[in-house]
Amino acid sequence: MEWYLVVLRKYATFTGRAQRAEYWYFALYNFLASLVLGIVDAITGTASNSSGLGLLGGLYALAVFIPSLAVLFRRLHDTGHSAWWIFIALIPVVGVIVLLVFVTRDSEPGENRFGPNPKATLG
Repeated sequence: MEWYLVVLRKYATFTGRAQRAEYWYFALYNFLASLVLGIVDAITGTASNSSGLGLLGGLYALAVFIPSLAVLFRRLHDTGHSAWWIFIALIPVVGVIVLLVFVTRDSEPGENRFGPNPKATLG
């Protein structure tokens, strides 16, 4: 849960680097929260079949949109890629796979053009 809060504290920090744990724990907790809110929306009747999103889920998605982008940018920076690589996801299938490979790779060792390695600053 700490990694989720770290991302929220860095709400709109698009510079620097984010290690794998920060990115993937945020993604996990984000998925779980969306799942729970989707269930609550379905139970309370605030879910929309046409959009596939409910009131609570929509508000949550809106609230975490900027932090999600920021942590993705920092994750790309950590692997040595510019944040502009996010647009590769617009290429059907292949783009998403390439982006997934980038975010699953290990950090670039040492300092890169985006800053010091976050793993090195922890210990």
